[in-house]
Amino acid sequence: MSNTNGSAITEFILLGLTDCPELQPLLFMLFLVVYLITLLGNLGMIMLIRLDSRLHTPMYFFLTNLAFVDLCYTSNATTQMLTNIISEKTISFAGCFTQCYIFIALLLTEFYLLAAMAYDRYVAICDPLRYSVKMSRRVCICLATFPYVYGFSDGLFQAILTFHLIFCRSNVINHFYCADPPLIKLSCSDTYVKEHAMFISAGFNLSSSLTIILVSYAFILAAILRIKSAEGRHKAFSTCGSHMMAVTLFYGTLFCMYIRPPTDKTVEESKIIAVFYTFVSPVLNPLIYSLRNKDVKQALKNVLRRNMVMTMVIPLFPNKH
Repeated sequence: MSNTNGSAITEFILLGLTDCPELQPLLFMLFLVVYLITLLGNLGMIMLIRLDSRLHTPMYFFLTNLAFVDLCYTSNATTQMLTNIISEKTISFAGCFTQCYIFIALLLTEFYLLAAMAYDRYVAICDPLRYSVKMSRRVCICLATFPYVYGFSDGLFQAILTFHLIFCRSNVINHFYCADPPLIKLSCSDTYVKEHAMFISAGFNLSSSLTIILVSYAFILAAILRIKSAEGRHKAFSTCGSHMMAVTLFYGTLFCMYIRPPTDKTVEESKIIAVFYTFVSPVLNPLIYSLRNKDVKQALKNVLRRNMVMTMVIPLFPNKH
């Protein structure tokens, strides 16, 4: 599998999470179930928000985008992973580039979507009288568009830097998707520029998006503490509790991932960490936002009630031909 010329590599081999044959069927079923739940949860959240007019607010507009990104994000890695478990563990050079690019782009997009959601909660709690003006439809569209534009631009730059490297040592990627750290380890060319570009991008985007979130919540906390009634404080906390849980889950795993040099030990660790933000976070976000949100639970009840009524009424009034 060794190559003396980077152009000789036309495909890569993904080792996956484990090379133990006995665990492959179990892993396939486990990740298939998790993926199906992720699809159901995020698609359900998107449809529910679209069907209930009372959820047509800025907060749920951003939540729709977050569900869409989570859906694309997990699909990008999971489908290839499931395919590799039951068949050949190979991915084409172009396919690897595309997967790496989309993965980085969606990761960066989610950073700034979570930041936009934090800003939305800040305006809602700290300046409620001007909320409709500050979070107008035009502002919301701009706040939602920027993460996509920036994420896919920086993602393309990072992916191009990676795939301009010469891969001559091996074509075996010690991961379950085409990730930057294990790809860098395969290169026999100078990786200085790529490594530093990756660290700068990861450090800047993690810190800048998290700073927006932390500053927003610092102001939110100060505003909540000024509320005199316990009921008012509880209501204010409940409106941002779900977002805080999602942020903690997402950022907690990512800080361990990219701001480290790619050694053998960190690549092995990164596979375990990647499972959390690739599979666990997208599957839990719909549950976090639905189970802790009265509006979403009420909207779900209304939709189910309407469907039950329709199924009962339609047989009573069949179409006359």
